[in-house]
Amino acid sequence: MRRLPYLPTARQTNWLLIVGFLAVGEAMYLRYLAIENTPVALVCQSGFNSLLCGTFRLVIVLYTYGVFGWVALIAALLNLLRPSIVLMTIALAAVGFGLVMHNAGLAGLAAALLILSLARPAPAPENMEL
Repeated sequence: MRRLPYLPTARQTNWLLIVGFLAVGEAMYLRYLAIENTPVALVCQSGFNSLLCGTFRLVIVLYTYGVFGWVALIAALLNLLRPSIVLMTIALAAVGFGLVMHNAGLAGLAAALLILSLARPAPAPENMEL
């Protein structure tokens, strides 16, 4: 019996679209209105405590170590091995952040693996007898 490729359902696809757009939107907000905005960046680097400045500092640390790209790559690899909506959601959000926050090498590879995982056969149902 031939197994069909893994395809998210319509509800899962809508969920992935929402997560993807929110991740890219939040990353663009942080990058262009906090990190690359000189007055805000200077205030945050001087020690001002606010939610935006705390997020600013966290994103800078995560960017420095390439966390967005590595999380995206690991989740995409796991999703390639065993497709699931949870892994695809994590990978998609990390890819969105990674591409916007200059972790494009690993995040781009993760995006390619996510696309490749859609061509992989879906896992066999647990209760199916051979």
